Amino acid sequence: MPRGPLPSGAVTQNSPLPAADDPGQAAAARIAAGYAFEGPALHLGAVMHGNRAHAAAQVRLPLAMLNRHGLIAGATGTGKTKTLQLIAEQLSDAGVPVVLADVKGDLSGLARPGAPGERVTERAAQTGDAWTPAGYPVEFLSLGGLGPGVPVRATVTGFGPVLLSKVLDLNPTQESSLGLIFHYADDAGLPLLDLKDLRSVVSWLVSDEGKPQLKGLGGLSPATAGVILRELIGLEDLGGDVFFGEPEWEAADILRTTPDGRGVISAVELAAVQDRPALFSTFLMWLLAELFEDLPEVGDLDKPKLVFFFDEAHLLFTGASKAFLESVTQTVRLIRSKGVGIFFVTQNPTDVPSGVLGQLGNRVQHALRTFTPEDAKALRKTVSTFPESDDYDIAEMLTSLGTGEAAVTVLSERGSPTPVAWTMLRAPRSLMAPVEPAVLEQAVAASPLTVKYGQPVDRDSAYERLAARLAPPPVAAPDAAPEPELPNPWPEIPEPEAPRRRGRAQAPPEDGVVETVLGSAAFRSFARSAASALGRELTRGLFGNRRRRR
Repeated sequence: MPRGPLPSGAVTQNSPLPAADDPGQAAAARIAAGYAFEGPALHLGAVMHGNRAHAAAQVRLPLAMLNRHGLIAGATGTGKTKTLQLIAEQLSDAGVPVVLADVKGDLSGLARPGAPGERVTERAAQTGDAWTPAGYPVEFLSLGGLGPGVPVRATVTGFGPVLLSKVLDLNPTQESSLGLIFHYADDAGLPLLDLKDLRSVVSWLVSDEGKPQLKGLGGLSPATAGVILRELIGLEDLGGDVFFGEPEWEAADILRTTPDGRGVISAVELAAVQDRPALFSTFLMWLLAELFEDLPEVGDLDKPKLVFFFDEAHLLFTGASKAFLESVTQTVRLIRSKGVGIFFVTQNPTDVPSGVLGQLGNRVQHALRTFTPEDAKALRKTVSTFPESDDYDIAEMLTSLGTGEAAVTVLSERGSPTPVAWTMLRAPRSLMAPVEPAVLEQAVAASPLTVKYGQPVDRDSAYERLAARLAPPPVAAPDAAPEPELPNPWPEIPEPEAPRRRGRAQAPPEDGVVETVLGSAAFRSFARSAASALGRELTRGLFGNRRRRR
C-alpha cells in the first residue's frame, strides 16, 4: 500500500519556529514551544490563535507517552472519528499495532488512500502538512461473525462472570451467584464453552441431583437461577450466542506488524451489532482484559506495544456494577506497565468515571454544546480538568471550536502537562469514508486469520457431560438361554512369535508418526481429559476472565 514520504509522516523531529511578527504568532510560538519534544512524536496539527492557524506552530504528541492513555471527546459531528483515524495512521507508520472499534463502518477507509480535494489541500496548507494519500494495513474483525470481518469469539469460561454479568444486566446479588456457578464449573471440570453449556450447569445446580453440590457454598436460589436463565435465553434470541464458543480469539493476533514494519490496524466492525451496545462494549473490554493477562511487564518503552481505541466509551460504563468499574479502573492503571495505551472516545469527559478519567493524560477535546443545564454543568467540570491558560478562555474556546478543531493538552516527555493549544487538526491520509462492501469482503477472505477462526467448533463440554449424567441407564435385554457350545473341529494353531532381535530396538519411521498420534481418537480423548484437569486448577484475572498460563 502507498505510504507518504517520511519527512511528512507521523514520526519526525521538531523543526524550529520562525520568528514571530505579530501578537497572535508570538502566542502561537510560545504555546508550540511546549510541544517541542526531542524524541519521535505524532503530528496532530497547528496552533490556532488570533482566529487563524499558524502552520509553523506545531502541536505534537510524544510517541513514548502514548501508554499514559488518552481521551478524545466532543459532541456529535465535531470530528472525533477523523482524529482517531489521524492518530491510528501515524501509529501504524511508527510500527505500533492498533485496535479500534468501528461502530458505524466509517473507519474501514483506513485501508485505502484518501481522495485529494480542495478542502484537503487547504487544510494541509493551514496545518503545515505535506499531505499525500496513503492506505494502511487493516485487519477487519467482527464479533461472532456478525457483519464483515474475521469472527472474534470467546468461550464463556474465558469471558468470566464479571463481564458476563454486565452483558446480562445482573444486579450485585445475581452477579455473585453467577460467580459461584463459574467456580463450581471450574472445580468440577465442566468446560463452559458456549451459552448452552452455562444454561445446562445452572439447570443442573437447581435440580434435585445438583442441589447438594453447592450446599456448602451457600447454594443457588431458584429465583436467581431463573433470572440468569431468562437473561441467557434473551441473549440467545438476540443472536448473542454466536459470540461465545470456539475457536477462542488469541490476543497475540492483534499484536502484529507487516514485513515493512508498519503496525497492523485491527478494526472491529460493529455496524451489525449497533443495537447491542452493552454486548459489544463489554466484548471490547474482554479483548483488553485478555491483553492484560497475557502480556508481560515491560516498563517504559520508546513506543507502546499496542494502542487500543475504545469508541463509544460511555456504553461501557452505563449501568456498570461497582465490581466492574473497579476492575476497569485497575486494568487501565496497571496495563500501562505492559506497554499498552488506551484512548477512550466519547461525547463528554463526564461519561468516563473519575477514577479512569484521572489516568488519561493526553486530551483531545472537540467542541462541547451547552443546550441544557446539564450540558452547562458538564462544561464547567470539563474546564476544571484542563491546565490553566493565559492564552485562552477555556470555557469560551470549548464552545467555539469548529469542526476538525480541538483543545489539546498532552503529557510531555518529562510527564508534565503541556500548555492548552487550540489546534487545527491535520487531515487523515487515508479515505475518510467507508470502503465498498465487496472490497471489505475480499480483504476478509484473503486474511490468514480467516483460516484460523472462520469456522466455529463445538466440542465435548459441560452440556454433553451433564446430559450424559442425566440420561436414563440403558435397558438391559431379557435374559436368554445360553446357546450350547459346540466343539471346535479345527485344532488351534498358535501365532508364531516375532523373532527376537539383539541390540537396540528398531525405531519406527519418523514420517507420519506425529500426525497419526495427534489425529487418533485416543489422543483426542486424552487432550479433553487434560483440559478438564486444567480446569480444576484454573485461575481468574481482574474481570474473572480465565488467566492463561504462558
